[in-house]
Amino acid sequence: MGIAGTRSESLRRLQVGLSGLAAIVLMLALANVIMDRANRTEAASVPDAAATVLPPPVHSQQNDPLADAGVVPDVPARPAPTPTSTQVPVIVLDPDDATDPE
Repeated sequence: MGIAGTRSESLRRLQVGLSGLAAIVLMLALANVIMDRANRTEAASVPDAAATVLPPPVHSQQNDPLADAGVVPDVPARPAPTPTSTQVPVIVLDPDDATDPE
């Protein structure tokens, strides 16, 4: 008896090898059919489907994600009014430099 074995053993190994190759070819064909079907479905679908949720509201004021999440208090839309500039008295150190009101 050699490495190859008997004739029936050689035929059995050949049948198993050919069955394995046939199984691989069938699996590749099945994968090809599935991918082809997926590509056809994707091509037939609506390209820009409508959103299923409402978009977040657009704020005209400054965007603050922490305030939107409720982590910090909301900043008012308009800042508190600041006092207008007032007349600052002029201090004259040398009386000769002062202008005469005459």
